[in-house]
Amino acid sequence: MRSFTCVCGQTLAYENTVCLRCGRALGYSRVERDLRPLDGLAGCVNLDLNGCNWIPDVAGEQCFACSLTRTRPNDGDLEGLPQYYRAEQAKRRLLYELDRIGLPVEPHDPDTERGLAFDLLSSVAEDVTTGHANGIITLDLAEGDTVHREKVRLDLGETYRTLLGHFRHEIGHYYWTVLVEGGDVEAFRAVFGDERASYADAVDRHYAQGPPAGWEESFVSAYATMHPWEDFAETFAHVLHIRDALETAHQTGLSVDPQLATRDFGDVVGGTWVPLSAALNQMNRSLGHGDLYPFVLAPAVVDKMVWVDALLR
Repeated sequence: MRSFTCVCGQTLAYENTVCLRCGRALGYSRVERDLRPLDGLAGCVNLDLNGCNWIPDVAGEQCFACSLTRTRPNDGDLEGLPQYYRAEQAKRRLLYELDRIGLPVEPHDPDTERGLAFDLLSSVAEDVTTGHANGIITLDLAEGDTVHREKVRLDLGETYRTLLGHFRHEIGHYYWTVLVEGGDVEAFRAVFGDERASYADAVDRHYAQGPPAGWEESFVSAYATMHPWEDFAETFAHVLHIRDALETAHQTGLSVDPQLATRDFGDVVGGTWVPLSAALNQMNRSLGHGDLYPFVLAPAVVDKMVWVDALLR
């Protein structure tokens, strides 16, 4: 995430709706990719509902980011609405990064089943399964509750689980259909394996037997071992994690490397990300928290990341 600055000189965060120094109302312009004073313009109608600070194309309507959400909790769902608020915050950060990379973000067309949409569903009254199908990303909004999410993380033996992580993983499945399925699938199979293997059988095997011994040498997470599709989505998510974290570090002066965008991604991971994440892990430990990035990236995993990064370029 880049740094933003108000016209008065105050440093702003991406989520700001008001400048704390001069009091100007602010909005994020997707066209300009910048926070700017509204100066009489109308912001997104969902500002109070989900904290959205994007500027809509048409005054009095919702913005592009909000329009991608197909389903949300009803106004009477007092438990689901706060979780929905947090999910939309994470979704807007995802969309910013997709625009920054230059990936296509097209609204879902129900006739062609092409394009992207989000079903952000409250599991207060029904079971919800987070996943992706035909361009629709479904999220169980209970993941926005820290206690629930941490319990699930511990139950599944995961080292990392966040709302933004869910979105980055599921969007990886979507971009597999956009960037890989209609392209060089054989190149994908050479790196990740044959996705034509039964997914249902892979799921049953994974939850019955767990990951294979020594999986850490070839996969970024235990979940990635389940099936080539999951391996790609997990790797895709980590490429987004690393790219966004390093851009933020560069913008804030933690790691100044003007050649990050042009360097080989393997060199970026080994030369910049690994030492930076190790330092941040130690910083977290100094404050009594768990590791910020609790992953060890084996050479085979980095090779997969390099392949995904090249795909995004």
